[in-house]
Amino acid sequence: MWKDLKYLIAYIAPIAAFLGIYYKGVWSFGSIYVGFVMIPILEQFLRKSPGNIAHEEEANRSKRVLFDWLLYFNIPMLYALIVYYFITIQEGGLAFYEQLGLTMNVGLIVGTVGINVAHELGHRSNIWEQRMAKWLLLTALYQHFFIEHNRGHHKHVGTDDDPATARYNENVYAFWIRSISGAYRNAWKLERDRLNKEGKQFWSWQNEMVRFSLTQFLYLSGIALFFTPYMVLYAVGIAVVGILLLESVNYIEHYGLRRKKLDSGYYERVQPWHSWNSDHELGRIFLYELTRHSDHHYKASRKYQILRHFDDSPQLPLGYPASIIVSLLPPIWFGMMNRKVVSLQSVD
Repeated sequence: MWKDLKYLIAYIAPIAAFLGIYYKGVWSFGSIYVGFVMIPILEQFLRKSPGNIAHEEEANRSKRVLFDWLLYFNIPMLYALIVYYFITIQEGGLAFYEQLGLTMNVGLIVGTVGINVAHELGHRSNIWEQRMAKWLLLTALYQHFFIEHNRGHHKHVGTDDDPATARYNENVYAFWIRSISGAYRNAWKLERDRLNKEGKQFWSWQNEMVRFSLTQFLYLSGIALFFTPYMVLYAVGIAVVGILLLESVNYIEHYGLRRKKLDSGYYERVQPWHSWNSDHELGRIFLYELTRHSDHHYKASRKYQILRHFDDSPQLPLGYPASIIVSLLPPIWFGMMNRKVVSLQSVD
């Protein structure tokens, strides 16, 4: 039981975000200090944890509701944080660096709590959990992720058909543009294909992309109505920070890894060596085991608390947060990763 409570540590980042808004000043960057200073430093000294849950314990651990409620609580916490942020910004009197700090601070939580927790819940079969995922994605104005990630990325990962797979020698800035635009286009295409198959009209309420577009418009309109119209810019600001965090994670998760095209014309099945993983304990906890990405692609419905380490899954030399930082410096990133990619391809 006590070892299950380790995921409470994940709440440190949103708590730091609340404190950043409260104290302002140099503390405005609250969650940034946690995510991109504290965690990368501590992960250099803390042990990695490649161990797996015993097979006979998996079924019981998967059904334990504690793990689900740890995710659910993120929804009211995120929305409360965003409202607190809007109120604080609207009160005025903040220096530019404080506004920037608060926007990055809250944006990081939109990415980690909003998009990352939505990613976990979006793979669930329960309709209410899927709706929770969409409410979380709303804060990032990225609800199309629910379509493209589940029906696009998981099918096409490691191929040119997947915008979320970073190519060898592609820098993160070029990747952001290609992945963001490609994911949005693909989501519309996936809905078009689904509706055509079901014999339904494209421009109709049956099109989930139409519903997402209207929902996001109403979200921004509500912010303009209850606060002030210029607050929409701040809503977009925290969404952009969250989106760039997501796409940076996408970048490091599959950088340079490719699936082979078989003689049949189809690609080989997704294997453990098609995702970069990290067994750094803190990153695993803060990201709800997202760093065990190979097992997630092997079986997307497997809940975060039972994701497994594979010995043949490639390991990043740094944890996810530190890897994101390095990826922002392309020459250093290429120097760290390209030899690893080439060695994996030579093994294949």
